[in-house]
Amino acid sequence: MTSPHKNKTLCTLLAMLLGGFGAHRFYLYGKKDIWAWIHILLFPLSIFAGFIAALIIGLTPDEKWDAQHNVNSGKNSDSNWIVVVLVILTFAIGTTALIASIARVTDLYLTGGSYG
Repeated sequence: MTSPHKNKTLCTLLAMLLGGFGAHRFYLYGKKDIWAWIHILLFPLSIFAGFIAALIIGLTPDEKWDAQHNVNSGKNSDSNWIVVVLVILTFAIGTTALIASIARVTDLYLTGGSYG
């Protein structure tokens, strides 16, 4: 019995763009995955978890990816330069979002939000 092939590039893109909603988890494990639903429930924190997941997925070697997600698919993954670009974009966007969040929380804590 063959299972559908899970594309690493698509999963990285889903984690980068919609990781806060758990889209990458739904893609990999389906509607019954409890962690995907927890992503939705904890959306603000899940945004950063999605960025981290995109980095982990994108940096996973193809052989390890296939051993974990494509055991019975009959295909081998062959990631190309698109995954590298997605990892770089994820790092840039995630770092910017983290720094902006730290600045906003510090502003709210120290000044009560008087600077924004």
